[in-house]
Amino acid sequence: MLESAIAFVVLFVICFAGIPLGFSLILVGLGGFALLRGLLPGIEMAGQQIVDLSTNFGFSVLPLFILMGTFIHRAQLSSDLYDATNAWLGHRRGGLAMATVAACGAFAAVSGSSLATAATMAKVAMPSMRRFGYADSLAAGSVAAGGTLGILIPPSVPMVIYGILTESDIGKLFIAGVIPGILLIFAYLAAVWAVTSVRPALGPPGERIPWAARWPHLGRVWGVVALFVLVLGGIYFGIFTPTEAAGIGAAGALVFALLRRRMPWREFVDSLVEAGITSGMIFIVAFGALIFSNFVNLAGLTAAMVDFIQSLDVSAVGVVIAMCVIYLLFGCVFDSLAMLLLTVPIFAAILTPLDVDLIWFGIVAIIVVEIGLITPPIGMNVFIVKTVLEDVSLWAIFAGVWPFVVASLVGLALIVAVPDIALFLPQLMH
Repeated sequence: MLESAIAFVVLFVICFAGIPLGFSLILVGLGGFALLRGLLPGIEMAGQQIVDLSTNFGFSVLPLFILMGTFIHRAQLSSDLYDATNAWLGHRRGGLAMATVAACGAFAAVSGSSLATAATMAKVAMPSMRRFGYADSLAAGSVAAGGTLGILIPPSVPMVIYGILTESDIGKLFIAGVIPGILLIFAYLAAVWAVTSVRPALGPPGERIPWAARWPHLGRVWGVVALFVLVLGGIYFGIFTPTEAAGIGAAGALVFALLRRRMPWREFVDSLVEAGITSGMIFIVAFGALIFSNFVNLAGLTAAMVDFIQSLDVSAVGVVIAMCVIYLLFGCVFDSLAMLLLTVPIFAAILTPLDVDLIWFGIVAIIVVEIGLITPPIGMNVFIVKTVLEDVSLWAIFAGVWPFVVASLVGLALIVAVPDIALFLPQLMH
């Protein structure tokens, strides 16, 4: 137990010293294991973990869905999505912020990346909101918060990682995220409505678009809707596996980009390179997380935590709530992927004897990780938006995301209290 505590301290120190997380995890995990069992067993353990994970067929889902997201991003779909949602919502008080949230949800549904969604929509939505006199706090806050939907609405890279680490059905995880994702979109829309009801000047109405002009905007985004339905529908009805769905999604996204004439050869090559680099980075962090997890298990951390929880005599839901608090604290230091990779192997070992449904806990964990993306002091999505919008203060963005943090917490409480919100659709799958 003491060795684990020291290892976490060392990990924090070398991460903040600038060493990438994946290599930090490998270094600390291998070093700790070597101190307990010897250098040769440590090297053998690390090598075995790397081989096992890299040859895991389920991991092939990851680069394919990342490639799908890069193709969609380079197809410049975001502008059309924003125009479509703006046509239907923009004329309302706070409507442009609502349109931003809805467009983020739609873009996230096919890109699978929170950071890409936030960066892209910041460029697309901010000019319109500023033109109509929106406060920077609400405008930038809606972009940063809307971007968090990227890791909940499938396909989702963190869901793939979680499914592999817990040996859960990735298809069921994807389907389980649909209703909670829709719930959070409506919760965010309600947050915008509440804020602008109290302070209307923050989000004045935009331009009303005639009914006849609204439908053509929807016509320009039919492709992304079809792609989303194809991928999720195929998984839900058992037509193809998540890996096959990822391949079909990537191919469909490429066709979509070609039809829009947004995929010249140079862009195609850049998409492949970007997907490869992103996948490689995730693999290195995943290798490190498993090596580190093996060390802390050997050091007795997992067993000590199980014994401690059993001594408290709390319910399984109480244990999950305690884990949510830990995630919120970790969100102040780590990004979403790092949090999941560090904690999921340990938490899953604790929850399995308690008969907690790991599909349900996966959705709960993803939502808490989402909240960490927009809370200080790190708030990765906030910093991404700040990078794009250099003239907006960091504190203004953090001020703008708090209503969405509250909305996320309300949604989280509902899903913890009523697990069927997440489990209803997966239970219908064959």
